[in-house]
Amino acid sequence: MFELLKTDARTKARLGRLTTAHGVVDTPVYMPVGTQGSVKAIDPRELREMGTQIILGNTYHLNIRPGLDIIRAAGGLHHFINWQQPILTDSGGFQVFSLAKIRKIKTHGVEFRSHLDGSPLFLGPKEAMEIQRALGSDIAMAFDECPPHDAPAKEQCLAVERTIHWARECREQPRANGQLVFGIVQGGSNAALREECAKAVVAMDFDGYAIGGVSVGEPEPEMLKAIEMTEPLLPANKARYAMGLGTPAQMVELIARGVDMFDCVLPTRVARNGTAYTRRGAIGIKGGAYKADFGPIEKGCDCFACRNFTRAYLRHLLNVNEILGLRMLSVHNSHMYLKLMADVRGALAAGTFAEFYRDFIAGYVPSRRILSARAAATLER
Repeated sequence: MFELLKTDARTKARLGRLTTAHGVVDTPVYMPVGTQGSVKAIDPRELREMGTQIILGNTYHLNIRPGLDIIRAAGGLHHFINWQQPILTDSGGFQVFSLAKIRKIKTHGVEFRSHLDGSPLFLGPKEAMEIQRALGSDIAMAFDECPPHDAPAKEQCLAVERTIHWARECREQPRANGQLVFGIVQGGSNAALREECAKAVVAMDFDGYAIGGVSVGEPEPEMLKAIEMTEPLLPANKARYAMGLGTPAQMVELIARGVDMFDCVLPTRVARNGTAYTRRGAIGIKGGAYKADFGPIEKGCDCFACRNFTRAYLRHLLNVNEILGLRMLSVHNSHMYLKLMADVRGALAAGTFAEFYRDFIAGYVPSRRILSARAAATLER
């Protein structure tokens, strides 16, 4: 159940509360991604200490490994991974997009060839819901088709038709005790298709709604436009989830446009390449300019990495391929995302989100540009 607590007077930003079988989630919220049952390089204790409220798992990957027999024997996904707070599971619909070379889309679902050994695997709405029921996730996602952003118009139309049809089948399937199910709106950057899909899926009365088919390679203005054309079509009394997004600035932009929930692999993915997110933009810690920089990753950050290690030491670890380096950047980046959401919620509660939004976006260098050491130092002053 979602409770809308407050809407910002000058933007569409919302303060809310989502109640699930394993606890309450305050929104807006960032959900760390644990595709295979683990948020990469971070353990559950660290996630709890950072203030993580909910994490993600992936239906396609968990079904292949370790398999449902093991997870059932463990007592469900929560017990298997030692995480007793809420979990959202993706239905596997994104793999229809990301694994396009090893799948065939049919009317009743998708035929895959396992990315591991090529063995056949079928995933449709019934199968996706059955797997998520066995996982016991708090929020299960409907099975959908996510086409490339530049797919031909006919392909986009067919994807919307299938998404609507599959959503109806997902809605009819049994679910785990207390499990919520979210519908997904597709349609690319086509306003008419977005409207068609949204109206049909909203009429099915899901527990929440996701905006799919964004951040799949399209330019950022096109992504923002897709969100803007979809948001007015979603009910105000249900949670809104932008799937697979985004950078810190993108999340703040989308909160201002009425989105409540986000997931993104970026915090841990870029950490493995030596990149750290800060309130001012992304910085490349591996660079030589940080060789003798004995300050923290980000001045004022109270994460474990910033309280205990310097840029110089972390740069050294990254350049000699010590695991601690990528772990600490993963900790910092994840903490930064979670703290940003906590600050957004605080600003919404205080009625100051519009000022927060303006100042954050004005001070943030887009992530396509990695800040040099000199630029990062200048911004910190």
